[in-house]
Amino acid sequence: MPIGVNCFILVAMKDLSPSTRRKTGRPLSFDREAALEQAMLLFWRHGYESTSLADLTAAMGVTPPSIYAAFGDKKQLFLESVRRYLAGPVTAQEMIDSADTARGAAWTLLEQSAIAFTGDTTPPGCLLATGAITCSAGAQDVQLELARMRGAIEDSLRGKIVRAVESGEMSRQTDPDALAGLVMAVIQGLSTLARDGASRDKLSGVARAAMLAWPPDPHAQRV
Repeated sequence: MPIGVNCFILVAMKDLSPSTRRKTGRPLSFDREAALEQAMLLFWRHGYESTSLADLTAAMGVTPPSIYAAFGDKKQLFLESVRRYLAGPVTAQEMIDSADTARGAAWTLLEQSAIAFTGDTTPPGCLLATGAITCSAGAQDVQLELARMRGAIEDSLRGKIVRAVESGEMSRQTDPDALAGLVMAVIQGLSTLARDGASRDKLSGVARAAMLAWPPDPHAQRV
């Protein structure tokens, strides 16, 4: 399963709203995880509002009552699909935490986004970006939740940059807000390019070009 930066990619998932718990009663007659995977792929390809309940039941191989029993409603099913997408093999939070430097964290997010958005067996682009673009005013609560998820990734990267400034890894003139925002904006742009049919090589090239805006190492300047 691709990473969730996924768009980043990209969050401490334990902070997200808890999954809807299924009401007690008759046991499920279908594989919940397999059905959720199909729902995630469908939302990823078409977005939240463009995906109908009929589309979901057909893809998941279940009836509407089964969806309500297992997930609550379409909104909860979508949010649980997003959580599944973001969890991935490696979360954005783990990528940021494990990077040796702030620059390394930014590059990893961009590089992995280029890979995740051009998978052979998954829809192009980012589920978070697709869901946000297709949300109307009637689904404002969903849009706000997606914004909160993206904001959590940006906050984490910003924190990494702030610590890099404090440790001397980056110049005191560094603007953590601008740099974190730049990375997130590029990731959103990579998603759009992928949905337009851009190749992984093109996305990787754009990511490398974006990193040229990263401030130089102040220690390297003194060599």
